Amino acid sequence: MISKKNVFLIGPMGSGKTAVGRHLARLLRFTFHDSDADVEARTGVDIQFIFEKEGEAGFRVRERESIERLTQLDSIVLATGGGAVIDDGNRRVLAERGLVVYLETSIQQQLERTRHARHRPLLNDTDPGHKLTELMLRRAALYAEIADLTVSTDGRRVQLVAEEIHQELRRALWT
Repeated sequence: MISKKNVFLIGPMGSGKTAVGRHLARLLRFTFHDSDADVEARTGVDIQFIFEKEGEAGFRVRERESIERLTQLDSIVLATGGGAVIDDGNRRVLAERGLVVYLETSIQQQLERTRHARHRPLLNDTDPGHKLTELMLRRAALYAEIADLTVSTDGRRVQLVAEEIHQELRRALWT
């Protein structure tokens, strides 16, 4: 039996980390946390505002603090922000403190899932397809580097993705 009793979801924006995480937490009877929501709750403002006032660098400091704190909890499913993996420290604590599941998705699927979102500061005032491609080129290897399990979410329902992860964790990791 593996001693890591937390599940951390990583992947690009629009991969379904929050939706899948909520469902997976129910299946595992774990507590669900979302690092972006945690940052917003602790600051009292939304991420868009943080980006406007402090830039991406300011947000990343707050994100790092959130991940450091949340990963010390037990029996949680944590949905991280898409860029959480760019920080070496985040990758280290995620890999050391839990089982990391990479929710992989195509650029086309990301575009479909984020096209109406107004809370994606990295997609503001830019060509979303170009930006998502650029982000994926920089981040894909970082996601893969720390992933214990990779699951595609393209064209799949949240419940089915969460059930697949649950089955894989039970079969391969916790039995």
